[in-house]
Amino acid sequence: MGTSETQAAQESEGTLGLELGAGELVRALLGLEASRRLHLLDSGGARGDEARLLVAGFDPCEVVEAFGEELRVWRRGEGAARVERGSALALLDERLSRYGVARATGGRFPLRGACVATLSYELARQFERRRGSRSFAERVETEPDAVLAFFDVLVVHDYASGETRLVGVEGSDMRMREARETLRRAAEGARLRVDERDADSPPRSGSAAEAEGLEVSAALSRARSNMTRAEYVAAVERVREYIYAGDIYQANLTQRISCALAEGETPERVFLRLRREHPASFAAFIRRGASTVVSASPERFLRVSSEEAAGGGERIVEAWPIKGTRRRGATLEEDARLRAELLASGKDAAENIMIVDLMRNDLGRVCRYGSVEVSELCALQEHPTLFHLVSKVRGRLREGVTAGELLRAAFPCGSITGAPKIRAMEIISEVERAPRGVSMGAIGYFSFDGALDLNVAIRTVTFDAEGSARFNVGGGVVAESDAGAEYEESLLKARALLRALRAEL
Repeated sequence: MGTSETQAAQESEGTLGLELGAGELVRALLGLEASRRLHLLDSGGARGDEARLLVAGFDPCEVVEAFGEELRVWRRGEGAARVERGSALALLDERLSRYGVARATGGRFPLRGACVATLSYELARQFERRRGSRSFAERVETEPDAVLAFFDVLVVHDYASGETRLVGVEGSDMRMREARETLRRAAEGARLRVDERDADSPPRSGSAAEAEGLEVSAALSRARSNMTRAEYVAAVERVREYIYAGDIYQANLTQRISCALAEGETPERVFLRLRREHPASFAAFIRRGASTVVSASPERFLRVSSEEAAGGGERIVEAWPIKGTRRRGATLEEDARLRAELLASGKDAAENIMIVDLMRNDLGRVCRYGSVEVSELCALQEHPTLFHLVSKVRGRLREGVTAGELLRAAFPCGSITGAPKIRAMEIISEVERAPRGVSMGAIGYFSFDGALDLNVAIRTVTFDAEGSARFNVGGGVVAESDAGAEYEESLLKARALLRALRAEL
């Protein structure tokens, strides 16, 4: 792209022209018709400059759903989808090259256009051959391996400045005007409108929460797991047998929990409740063709950004694996004790360090030799119901590495597989009873300028068109694991989602 084209792209943005707080903006976006396929990525401003943006797109210019090698492609202005054969990651690389724009030079609104993606855990089967893997015949067509939605216009909100802008690729001025008018109408008629003072306030309960219109369920929905306690404990022991046999060092075992939505509940209300009570740095609300995905993930999978360095700009890739969990205490004293217990736990540190080594190996496949480093190890991260240990691994990508090549090297994230990764995934396929879907996959954006930011889709719920919800929870199993304690940890991780769903096991 030449200088004049770059300037034109940079001029294709403007303030929204609406006096909306972040909460009102979210509610306006959620009020859009389902056919407009809202894709919302929301940091909530939860961790300062590390997660300062809200990025949203609707009315995508193209959507691709991948079911194995079958690719269903919709384009704006066309009727029915056409079916192609091929690789979702190869298509992603081709489209990012086609839609590509000059790399942003900084500023608070770096995006111009992007692909917002949901990547199911099972996507990895397209580029990894595994011994003894199962086909998971019970998978239904509403759960694609990947959904790629390409947006030439985006809504971007900066929590640091409170400013909201519409940004777009060159030639998208008319689309930006249409998007601005759509949002204006949505803000005026939003079904979930609240006063701006309440929209961004901290978690509340009782009458204040009821006044916000979220506490509508008279009775809790009954949730169920695809494993009993005894079955989960037996699965943990089976994993430990593999560890003692020398097959693996660790595997992440999950159970799938499902429920029908309680009367009056919707995916939008579940998202708003999670946003209010459990703000997460990598939250998402994604409307797909036959399902809706809601995520309250605290974990970053991969981020790629540009950095000025001697000899020119280089692309920096980062991974932030989470391993090690404790619940929050009921009192300040108990909170402090549990925090200290997690920081002192040799078992939890060992789990984390195993995954750090795995991520170093994965990134080493696509990074410059000697550039991969651990910038932070086993740091404490606090959430409303949990403490976690998080580490940070980073490296400098080799010239020409594509998004698809990076994903082939690192997907799925090692924190939800185990180590060594391939053998751990084979064992997971044996002992788990159902496909994971988006849960344990990844959600995020691939910017048209080469940047990307993806979460690990933990704390992630998929809603089907019939009103049922499902998600996976689990934890890392190592040689020292206590099977009963592992089961209880998985239920601890389910607590926030069950509360948001107004459900109980």
